[in-house]
Amino acid sequence: VAADKGTATFSDIANGIAREYGFWLDDAFASGGSVGYDHKKMGITARGAWESVKRHFRELGHDIQRHDFTVVGVGDMAGDVFGNGMLLSRHIKLLAAFNHMHIFIDPDPDPGKSLAERRRLFRKPRSTWTDYDKGLISKGGGIFQRSAKSVPLSPRMKALLETNQSAIAPDDLIKRLLGADVDLLWFGGIGTFVKSSAESHLDAGDRANDPTRVDGRDLRCKVLGEGANLGITQLGRIEYARAGGRLNTDSVDNSAGVDCSDHEVNIKILLGQVVADKRLTMAKRDKLLAAMTDEVAELVLRDNYLQTGALTVAEAEAADRLPNVARLIRALERATRVNRSIDVLPDEEGLARLGNSGLGLTRPETSVLLAHAKLALYDELLESDLPDDPLLVNDLVAYFPTPVRKTYAKAIANHRLRRELISTSITNQVVNRAGFTFVNDLKERGDRPAPAVARAFTIVRDAFGCEALWRDIEALDNKLDVEVQTAALIDIKALIERASLWFLRHGHHPLDITHNVALFQPCIEALGRCLADVGSANDLAFVEARRRDFEDKGMPARLAGGIARLPLMGAALDIVRVAGGDATAVTDAARVYFGIGARFGFDWLRDAARRIEAQTPWQRQAVQSMVDELYGLQFDLVTHVMDAAGGIKAAEVVVDIWTDAHKAAGDRVQQMLADMRASGTPDIAMIAVAVRQLRLLVES
Repeated sequence: VAADKGTATFSDIANGIAREYGFWLDDAFASGGSVGYDHKKMGITARGAWESVKRHFRELGHDIQRHDFTVVGVGDMAGDVFGNGMLLSRHIKLLAAFNHMHIFIDPDPDPGKSLAERRRLFRKPRSTWTDYDKGLISKGGGIFQRSAKSVPLSPRMKALLETNQSAIAPDDLIKRLLGADVDLLWFGGIGTFVKSSAESHLDAGDRANDPTRVDGRDLRCKVLGEGANLGITQLGRIEYARAGGRLNTDSVDNSAGVDCSDHEVNIKILLGQVVADKRLTMAKRDKLLAAMTDEVAELVLRDNYLQTGALTVAEAEAADRLPNVARLIRALERATRVNRSIDVLPDEEGLARLGNSGLGLTRPETSVLLAHAKLALYDELLESDLPDDPLLVNDLVAYFPTPVRKTYAKAIANHRLRRELISTSITNQVVNRAGFTFVNDLKERGDRPAPAVARAFTIVRDAFGCEALWRDIEALDNKLDVEVQTAALIDIKALIERASLWFLRHGHHPLDITHNVALFQPCIEALGRCLADVGSANDLAFVEARRRDFEDKGMPARLAGGIARLPLMGAALDIVRVAGGDATAVTDAARVYFGIGARFGFDWLRDAARRIEAQTPWQRQAVQSMVDELYGLQFDLVTHVMDAAGGIKAAEVVVDIWTDAHKAAGDRVQQMLADMRASGTPDIAMIAVAVRQLRLLVES
């Protein structure tokens, strides 16, 4: 049952039946009833879509909460999504809007006065555009009946529509408005108004709006916000996105309504048990639900923020990650989770064309795959024992509002849907933070199932303190260039991928999250503190250059330093293994590790490999394999030196002795490195030869 104002009565009826039959969900059976969250009053669906809109504009360098922007919309102020949406910024300049009866045009609106009038209409029961105060409409505007034969065009309307016609049919006027050169096109009403040029009107499946429909390539708005469902076909989205337009999909933009219902139901299930235990009366439960409305909204909007952020990172990596995406599509197809025709995903020829053109999937296509990746991971986690891990109770608790966390923590831990909620939380974190191909990539490279990948992710997240870095980056919204924020997020993502793969290959399975976090976290923190003293000159110069670059682009010094050193922190897990998990031994272990890395060119070779401009997906994969092998060989060499030294503290002294004992192999490596440095920029073949020489050194 939809949780809208008009259907709340049906929710109450459904909940009454559930109670009458003694069904365990009780009044959590249907959301949005009289004792539930009123979505229109909260404006939650529109606010969720507004998170998408704000992000799109932020990435264009425009803060729509502080600066004016122009809008054309579909809907009226009596509607939940349109009405709430058009109240979410004081800087909206609503130039035009239409519903099934009227067309509203205000060529040069005053943002403040028009906002107040829209608010009045929103509060007026069953208002229409004809209730708008005509005296507040700017010169040349008006409200017109869609049933009229034609609409006369004032000079200002002609300028808005970019036409010299003196009059225009209402349907043609709507088509002109949909294609207007504005900042935002806001879908808040029912109807499919955009298709692709390759589709017929029949494909759009909405005969009533055939006369007003345009193609995706005809849209000139900078951003399209899909507060309503089915406003544009998926092929229309893709066409618009390929032309440079910014949008997601309706399922991403307007997901907050469903998310809010989920929270309501799960909170009611929790408190239902508390009421049954006579620790809370039903009357007090109802008051508590109402008191938590604002925080429930914040939790829901946070989900919208993070999911759209994941799409932004994916978009930035779209071309480079296309081979990973192709493998994911094939894997989902084999599991019968994806149908390329139904899901409007490219076939193999289409993927090849994208690769040859240096392109990746559009944001709408990525939105579809992100959803499928989450659904697949959720199912695998739920079937595993991961949701039973005690450490993940913290993730479960974080799902609920603060008053419930504080008072009913034990009840949360025993929630009837505990496993489902933990599986959902971990799924969202893994995909939002590490990427929608992450699980499939690591299943292939680490030869472990999805639950093991999720365990590794959770260990890395906590052991490396990723949450603090993410919060610091997000705090810079509208203060730092989005490209810099995205680059920092990609650096964290790269660390998560490398470190998670390490745990999959070297950890004791099944991975114990609590044990590994307790073991590695203090050691990693110790490495962070001593890195400037133990890193090689080459490594430290690399970090310093990155730090300066981030700072020059406006990132605060502390955060810039933390992000700059992430590539070096990829070695942290090997160093901890060298130190035997002893935080007090990390400094000595790191000194040996980085010393050998500098002595035999491991750091220089990895840096050179990363700078290679791979021309094909296979070349990129080959480079990644060589970087992985260089890390492995460096660890093996450190282990040999330590064995010869009889311990960490003595190892640094023994490096020279060990090198003398293996002089022939060592000299070959040094000569090879000198030749490579003298030759200029190394290529893949040269790196491959270097890896072979280092392998021979280790084997010697």
